[in-house]
Amino acid sequence: MMQLRFWKKKPAKGAARKSALREWGNALMFAVVVSTFFRWATFEAYAIPTSSMEKSMLVGDRLFVSKLHYGPRTSTTPLQVPLTHQTIWGTDLPAYSDALQLESLRLPGFSEIRRNDPVVFNLPVEDEHPLDQRTHYVKRCVGIAGDTLEIRSRQVYLNGQPLDNPEQMQYAYFMSTDKVLQPKFFQERAITDLYPVPGGYMLHTTPAKAQALASLDFIREVELQQMQAGDTEPGIFGHHGWNRDHYGPLYIPKQGATVAITPETLPLYEKIILSYERNKNAEVRNGRLYLNGQETKSYTFRQNYYFMMGDNRHNSLDSRYWGFVPEDHIVGKPLFTWFSVDDKAPLSEKVRWDRVFSWIE
Repeated sequence: MMQLRFWKKKPAKGAARKSALREWGNALMFAVVVSTFFRWATFEAYAIPTSSMEKSMLVGDRLFVSKLHYGPRTSTTPLQVPLTHQTIWGTDLPAYSDALQLESLRLPGFSEIRRNDPVVFNLPVEDEHPLDQRTHYVKRCVGIAGDTLEIRSRQVYLNGQPLDNPEQMQYAYFMSTDKVLQPKFFQERAITDLYPVPGGYMLHTTPAKAQALASLDFIREVELQQMQAGDTEPGIFGHHGWNRDHYGPLYIPKQGATVAITPETLPLYEKIILSYERNKNAEVRNGRLYLNGQETKSYTFRQNYYFMMGDNRHNSLDSRYWGFVPEDHIVGKPLFTWFSVDDKAPLSEKVRWDRVFSWIE
């Protein structure tokens, strides 16, 4: 007689449970990937380290910068520690390797750079770093591609017409007084960029505040520190006789535009042609431009360029000193200040609450 056996199906083994450490690791990795993509493609936070944009932006302001306006760029340096720039947090260790360099491409944005826009960009003349690892600067775009820019007695002109000045634009003044003024005197007037000199103080402020200071009975004089036309300023970009207050005229290159190469124009566009335009066989010899071994008398630009200046006009290292900003160096547009800290203020006044979530003009 055949004996029947009933086989019972063995219970399926449950999936091995992940350890708490592994679950935290996966969550952290997901957060890093999402944060990296968000930072690259949409918005990123930056801090203002210098006074070059005062009083429009203050030292200690934390900005929210949109990369959607002008279009996000693909990275030229893919071998990089996520969420870093130049160095690993709190150290001097490089956060990237330049062993692999890619061409940067820009996705479409929903806006073009306009005159007087505040703009974040990579400093073009910082040759020791790859393009996307160069130091971030924020300045105001005072001239776009195709403009002819000139500065006369501190006023910027574009194509012969005066450009509207930022409301909080500042200049350098010498304030003559025999009084020793306490820090509170300057704090009450929101004057932060100053230092004592023999006979008074050198300060950077708006024309309206300078006029108000001059009306005080213990102030002998408030003198604008303006350079004269024809004075050559050391370190200026351009020709002999140009300075921070009298500059140009200077043509700002536009993609597809052609300029004649002459002894006068070559010094203005040499850096562009040799460094920013990716010409493989370009060189300057004896004041002449050679492309692929042949001397050329003209040049056609491959991308747009911009001219940037700080609102603190007499205390800003900007295009007047290092030249044009190439389009591929543009990072984004600052939208608003999400937080602001005054490191020089007492603890109870460190946070500038009136600037928190304030829009940037």
